Parts: sequence; C-alpha cells; structure tokens
Amino acid sequence: MPIGELIRNLRKARGWSQGRLASEINKMFGTGLTREYVSRWECSKVVPGAYHLRHLSAVLDVPPATLEGEVGRRAFISDVAATAIAPVVASDLLSVGFAARLRGGPSAEQWEATYGTDYMSMGAADIQRRVAGELVVVQQQLDDPRLWSVAARLMTLYAKTFPGSDGAKAVSWYRTAVRAADRSGDERARVWVRGRAAIALGYEGASLGVADILADQAMAISEEPSLGLVNAVMGKAHAAAVRGDRATAERLAERGRRLFDRAGSHEQTSDYAVPWWRMNVFLSLLLARLGDERGAVDAQERAHRELPVSLPRFATHLEMHRGLMLARSGDRAGGVAYAQAALDRLPPGKHSLTLRMLMAEVQA
Repeated sequence: MPIGELIRNLRKARGWSQGRLASEINKMFGTGLTREYVSRWECSKVVPGAYHLRHLSAVLDVPPATLEGEVGRRAFISDVAATAIAPVVASDLLSVGFAARLRGGPSAEQWEATYGTDYMSMGAADIQRRVAGELVVVQQQLDDPRLWSVAARLMTLYAKTFPGSDGAKAVSWYRTAVRAADRSGDERARVWVRGRAAIALGYEGASLGVADILADQAMAISEEPSLGLVNAVMGKAHAAAVRGDRATAERLAERGRRLFDRAGSHEQTSDYAVPWWRMNVFLSLLLARLGDERGAVDAQERAHRELPVSLPRFATHLEMHRGLMLARSGDRAGGVAYAQAALDRLPPGKHSLTLRMLMAEVQA
C-alpha cells in the first residue's frame, strides 16, 4: 500500500480531517505543519522522511515500521531467522527447510486439518517456537496458491506471540499475513486474517488505528457472514470501547451478535473457531470496558457454562475481566489484587501476551 494511502486510511479511521491531523502533530511536537502538507503526503506528491514519520507514528498510534513500507520476501526471511527460530540451530533449520522442499511438505488438506488445535492451551513462547518451525516448512511450498492461505493463517497466529503494548512487531506480521492472504486469492482467508488481527489488537487495546483499518478492509471485502467478519466487527467494537466511544461499541457489538448467530462455529478448541463461549469472552471484556457490569457478568457466566475444561487460560481471562470491573468501579486495589490472583493461579507456562496486557490494563 502506498504510504500516502496508508496515512489517509489511518487519518480517516480516527474520523479526522487533514487539518485535524496537522493540528494534532503541531500540538504534540510544535512543528508548524499545514493541512496542505498533509494533502501532499496523501496524494504521494511528497514522501514524509524519518522526522515526520516519527510524528505520524505517535499521533496515529502506529509503529514507524508500519509507515515505512512493505515487508519484502528477503525481510520476511531474515525476520524469521533472527527472531522466530533463534532457539533452533542454524544447520537444523536449513535441513528442515530443504527437506520440506524436497519432500513437497504436507498437503494443503493436511495443513488445514491441523489448524489452530494445539495453540489454545500453549504458552506464547511454545506457540512462537512451533509456528516458526511450521512457517519454515510452508515457506517451501508456496508454489501452490492454497498454501499462501496456510501461511497467512500461521503468520497471524505468530503475530500474537510478540510483546509490546504498542503492537509494533505484531502489526508488522499482521500486515505480512494480509499480503499472503491476498496472494492466495481466497476471499474467506482474506477476511479471516484481517478480522483475526483486528480482534487481537482490539481485545489487547493495542494499535487501535490499525485494528480499525483491518476491520474495515475485512468488511469491504465481503459482507457474507463468516468467522472472519465476526472477528472484524468485534475487534472494531473493542477499539471503540477502549477509546470511550460507547455508542459505536454497542452498535458494533449488536452487529457482531447477529453475525455470530449466522456464522458461529461448533468447533470448540481451535484458534480458528469462534464458538458461543468464545463470543461471550469477547463480550465479557467489551462490556467490562463499557462499565456494563450486569451485561459483563451475564456474558462471563454463559462463557463459563460452555468453556472446555482443557482451556484454563480462557477461564483466567474471564476472572481478570472481573478484576477490571472492580478497578473501573473505583476499587483499584481490589481489582488489581483479584486479577493478579487469577493470573497467579494459571501455570506460568500457559501465560499469554494478551493476559499480560490485560493485567496492565487493570493496573492502569
């Protein structure tokens, strides 16, 4: 995506005019920027340099890397090698990659059969190591367009394992996943990847401008009810709730419920599924953020009734939502203690980035 178009999308996601964007940058940095200069950026007549990229990054709530351009194939490979597979000996990594290429690797059907089933209960570090190895294998199979869809889904899962409240590393990978999904030509994959990224960022309260853009893109690609569209709408609802836009959050939550009624999944334990209990986890945090205690407790009780016992991490989510409600009601110390106790009961190996960010939200 050209940088001018990206700046325009990020600006519009906040509902700002070009003048408002210039004004926000001036208020934060005292630069004397004009509306006309913003217009020149968006029309690609001028490309902002590092100085203005830092300002845009801060004001639009996105990492500088997001504004600096596409992640190419070489960058993708070096990024995986440098961060994803550090625990793997280099010679073993090369052996795995070449062996996968020589064998042809698993079929698209075999990849589909293993989607997401182990990742619901694994900790972030374990997920990162495993998905990194799988990305090395699938990278050798991209002659088959269907495998671009597999790669996109794995990249989306991989993105969730990176820490940082600004979502910088995660956003870079989400955008790479979006490009891989687009390469696949699979409309449902294109919607799902964008929607899954939107709900991940919105739920975590990170890079909300990017969450909005990805959700809007998913909705523009297809209005057909799907799990990807459910995720997109609920992600956008969470972004609105974090910003304090109650009316928008409630409207989107109602739309999400209607979509779920038509597209919800029966599969219970896959990260690629949205069963009834998981929809209620989404609603529990959303309503807690909006201060709707009765609605949040109702969603928590419904989720608990159907939550598989094999997924204790999500039970911890629900308890931490109650801690957030206590903190928001004025009992900050009690809310923090309640949420921390819930987190402490979960074995550390099953902790996730999302839980750590939720704890930070309760503390704040």
